[in-house]
Amino acid sequence: MFKIGDLVTRKKYGNDIIFKIDKIQNNTIYLKGVDVRLYADTKEDDLILATIPKKKEIINAIRELKTNEYFYIPGTILHLDGDNEYLEKCMNFYKEQKIKYYGYKFKESEFKDNVKRLLIKHNPNILVITGHDAHYQKRKNNESYKNSKYFIETVIEARKYKNNHKDLVIIAGACQSDYEGLIKVQATFASSPKIINIHALDPAIIAASIALTDKTEVIDIQKILAKTKYGSEGMGGIIINGMMNTGYPRKDIN
Repeated sequence: MFKIGDLVTRKKYGNDIIFKIDKIQNNTIYLKGVDVRLYADTKEDDLILATIPKKKEIINAIRELKTNEYFYIPGTILHLDGDNEYLEKCMNFYKEQKIKYYGYKFKESEFKDNVKRLLIKHNPNILVITGHDAHYQKRKNNESYKNSKYFIETVIEARKYKNNHKDLVIIAGACQSDYEGLIKVQATFASSPKIINIHALDPAIIAASIALTDKTEVIDIQKILAKTKYGSEGMGGIIINGMMNTGYPRKDIN
């Protein structure tokens, strides 16, 4: 008998992803990916308890800054997420990278109504819009994607505030999102070119990489995408400059 909080895998998909049971209603069990931004539902006979212990996430520094002479002001990140647990993972990641950040949890359908207010309040130069999404093999409620329309609407609203990639970098989408649709409305980076699942930290890794790249330096897009779990199959985007200011000299130089 399964219970809320159990770690499980799905036999139907070869036990490839570890989920946590989020809720149980009637005979349906609702699952949330532990590391993958995926929400699903299934029946009890599809599940087995996860036997592989969850390893602690090893987070490497995105960039080591030389602080012997210069000082650095990384870009500021505003992160909107549809999931509290994934948001917390990303906030911890930004904190470890020593990047200034602001994080908010909303339902994906609420992003559009809150994004401009938060952009005005925090004036970031990097915006992350993510949460849960899915691509339907057969259209559902006349939609091909679960939440992509909300991400697209939010990008459009954000671009009313700052209408270019130089002043505001936008990273948008989640698992299996409408990559082409997001890029067309001026998302700088988006998921998912191959309509696959993405890791919970993938949008944050791209945001942090841009925040820690100097404004005078063009980002190495292939190198940044290679840092994500699924590379260019999961995320893609536009070549831009970074968002970090570098100054000289440091106050504490002798």
